Amino acid sequence: MFIADEKRYEKMEYFRCGNSGLKLPAVSLGLWHNFGSNGNFETMKAMCRTAFNLGITHFDLANNYGPVPGSAEENFGRILADDFKPYRDELVISTKAGYDMWPGPYGNWGSKKYLTASLDQSLKRMGLEYVDIFYHHRPDPETPLEETMLALDSMVRSGKALYVGISNYNKEQTKEAVKILRELKTPFIINQRKYSLFERNIEQDGLKSWAAEHGVGIIAFCPLAQGLLTDKYIHGIPEDSRIRKDGRFLKEGDVTEERLGQIRELREIAEGRGQSLAQMALAWILRDGEVTSVLIGASKPSQIEENVKIVGHTSFTEEELRAIEAVCQ
Repeated sequence: MFIADEKRYEKMEYFRCGNSGLKLPAVSLGLWHNFGSNGNFETMKAMCRTAFNLGITHFDLANNYGPVPGSAEENFGRILADDFKPYRDELVISTKAGYDMWPGPYGNWGSKKYLTASLDQSLKRMGLEYVDIFYHHRPDPETPLEETMLALDSMVRSGKALYVGISNYNKEQTKEAVKILRELKTPFIINQRKYSLFERNIEQDGLKSWAAEHGVGIIAFCPLAQGLLTDKYIHGIPEDSRIRKDGRFLKEGDVTEERLGQIRELREIAEGRGQSLAQMALAWILRDGEVTSVLIGASKPSQIEENVKIVGHTSFTEEELRAIEAVCQ
């Protein structure tokens, strides 16, 4: 029987998500990779135990995480039943819908029919009565935004979600969504966006600063640029890397000599700070308080342990920030 570390909350910082009452840990665990039907269940369980023992209370999923779609939620449901049932009220569990999930016109995008059915399926897979955050996973160019936002509102009113969020929405789309949901008095709290030293779109389109000014939380996914912001690729592409295994999200052509040069220079800056490259990349995201939480993935517990070492070490000198910017330009 799993008994959580009594000192877990001493090991983590928690930040308020926008202007809501909910706080998220500085580091959250995403189950996008390594929790599907092709993963090792005991390793999944060990990662979740390690995360919770380190104060990570937020576990982030989506209906299509796998492979096969739905299997990450099923596996997490087993872990909840086996280990975390006594701790349910200490957890923030999120899931999403918006990508292709089942055949036909009702298994994708942003209709109320799809979102309602998807959340019901997700709750069954995880063995839950509600999720803490339910996201629309991507904007739908054909469904009226009002329909999608009303669907999110209905999730809260039905008791199946406590809060709602959006993912992959740009600044203008976020502003429109916020306007609708605040008129409905729906507890909308967060936008999940890709953000890293190598991916600055939320800065370039103004979303990051706008969200901070208007009480909207931001949680950053792919903070290590699919592994580029680690030591993994400095000496070539390992056979066990994500490029070799999958190649959908990070391709061999992304590992250019120019990029490798940047990675080596960034590692030198990180070493000067007493951090690994990955730790510095995560800390940089949290440097100014405008991002609520950084969403990590992992394939083994030791990676989670290393990443959590950034807690309390996310400040940078002006000299360090200038050096980082000079490399990344």
